[in-house]
Amino acid sequence: MNYWLMKSEPEEVSVDDALAAPQATVPWTGVRNYQARNFMRDGMRVGDGVLFYHSSCAEPGVVGIARVASASRTDPTQFDRQSPYFDAASKPDAPRWLLVDVQVLRKLDPPLLLPQMRDRPELAEMRVLQKGNRLSITPVDAAHWAAIAGSLEVA
Repeated sequence: MNYWLMKSEPEEVSVDDALAAPQATVPWTGVRNYQARNFMRDGMRVGDGVLFYHSSCAEPGVVGIARVASASRTDPTQFDRQSPYFDAASKPDAPRWLLVDVQVLRKLDPPLLLPQMRDRPELAEMRVLQKGNRLSITPVDAAHWAAIAGSLEVA
């Protein structure tokens, strides 16, 4: 099993939005970075653990525990001219962008906010805490997963 941190702006899709969706599952649309896309395509498997992270907000941090709920597939927003994620260079016969479905298993109450993450020595090497890291999807080491989600009932 692999573990991932997936960032979402709460105005786009919040943990509450995901919980309100059928089966608490949302398509992770709008990823427009090749490395993040490749993580979805090459690394993610159904059942992998996900730290659902709110970013670009007043209090960024891990707000939920989730799982990858589908294999990767074409992100339809790249073909929608009305979408902010439209990509004129992407073609239906050769799509550039993918998505996976993410199912929220548990909302963290309280969330684990970014300053709290920075204060925990066992999380010091997490990619999300490294200077210059702006990827929306990053792998999470098993030790970091255990430090955050390991004590929670997530099954």
